[in-house]
Amino acid sequence: GKSVHIANTDAEGRLVISDGLYKAGEENATHIVDVATLTGACVVALGNSITGLFGNDKEFNGQFMGAAEGTGELYWELPLHPEYRDLLKTPYADINNVGNRDGGAIQAALFLKEFVPEKTRWIHLDIAGPAFTAKPWKYYAEGATGMAVRTLVRLAEKMAE
Repeated sequence: GKSVHIANTDAEGRLVISDGLYKAGEENATHIVDVATLTGACVVALGNSITGLFGNDKEFNGQFMGAAEGTGELYWELPLHPEYRDLLKTPYADINNVGNRDGGAIQAALFLKEFVPEKTRWIHLDIAGPAFTAKPWKYYAEGATGMAVRTLVRLAEKMAE
């Protein structure tokens, strides 16, 4: 139901995620956590060891952060600053798929938020930094880390209790 101006074809992942968020709404999801290597901006902000967390519900964010304790996975909650939504405005569509360079991780999360079903608790994890490692790190082997899997399993277990 929204038109998107594609100003940067390198930002195609957020289009795929937006479709998934919309589909989750059709399936009446009450909680969504999406995980993606979405932006280099998150790596610049947090480095290679910390995942950026954006969410629309403080309580759900807190549940997630609680589930992360003891997993060895590090997260930092970043703002969904509404003023930055203006950076995604375009005369060609309802929303632009990218804004400018400044605050790029926030803008990417705000783009995704546009497709989150109303009243759905949502968290976006930008794992661009810790998704891969060039050498063994903590309990990870070289290569893909599976960042967020431990926390997601623990969150699901806690929510099922």
